[in-house]
Amino acid sequence: MVRPRVGQGVIVHVPATTANLGPGFDCLGAALDLDNVFELRCMEGDSQRFDLIIEGREGAHLRGGPDNLMYRSAQRVWKEAGEEPVGLEARVRLAVPPARGLGSSATAIVAGLMGANALVGEPLSKEKLLELAIDIEGHPDNVVPSLVGGLCMTARAASHRWRVVRCEWSPEVVAVVAIPAIRLTTSEARRAMPKAIPVADAVINLGALTLLLQGLRTGNGDLITDGMHDRLHEPYRWGLIPGGQKVREAALQAGAWGCVISGAGPSLLALCRGEVADAVRREMLVAWHRAGVEARGEVLGVQQSGSHWLPLPDLC
Repeated sequence: MVRPRVGQGVIVHVPATTANLGPGFDCLGAALDLDNVFELRCMEGDSQRFDLIIEGREGAHLRGGPDNLMYRSAQRVWKEAGEEPVGLEARVRLAVPPARGLGSSATAIVAGLMGANALVGEPLSKEKLLELAIDIEGHPDNVVPSLVGGLCMTARAASHRWRVVRCEWSPEVVAVVAIPAIRLTTSEARRAMPKAIPVADAVINLGALTLLLQGLRTGNGDLITDGMHDRLHEPYRWGLIPGGQKVREAALQAGAWGCVISGAGPSLLALCRGEVADAVRREMLVAWHRAGVEARGEVLGVQQSGSHWLPLPDLC
């Protein structure tokens, strides 16, 4: 373990994620080929100094200071490592828009953990970083694939350990994400859900999740279609997304196998063959525009490598 120097810095690349994919509520998520890039540099100051600079169209409402999620995550690493906190400056190239259901908060947590760990010589293992990330976020479906990449199923085992299973994603399956110019916080989306669910709904979700994972592994569109159905959270969240059901219908009519809410929303995720991906993206955006909602669309692959960091040249 080393004491970070003033002027020392790292650059951390962290991918967006799409969580749930329909039936995998709070346990299934995939990393996408869309990265936030964080430049973290040590500054003069103590645990109260965190300066935040956002580059990009989104994120003007985000603020620095000691309560910032990224900085609080960094401090968790230093506490675990027995290191005194230092002041940080973060310059963020923001490609993953906040409050859109694409794991923006997870990218901040992972960047803070990975960057702070790198600055003190990486005393904490990736497994420990995963544990801290889940504890900070409160659920694993975004932070786990954001850190390790790929399609991940995460569960707390009977041993009370978090177990992560990397699942296969066929190259025949393409993700189309339609991102509206409206925000929906995770806390608001969770408040819309009931406190208890019928056993029948839980059973349906378990079956759908099994079909979905097999479809994603093999590229079988019929299995994906039957698997992209949910009874635990989506019925209660569609009403929070203006025009969302129309956008879903447009995706299916354009050839998507299925279309679901990405994470807590309001972005929507469609899965399809590569040859129809552009048409699916186009028709989803048309449907949203007809509903009076501006939106943009991305055709994305699954990012398999997860987050990584590189050193920055020291400032003298």
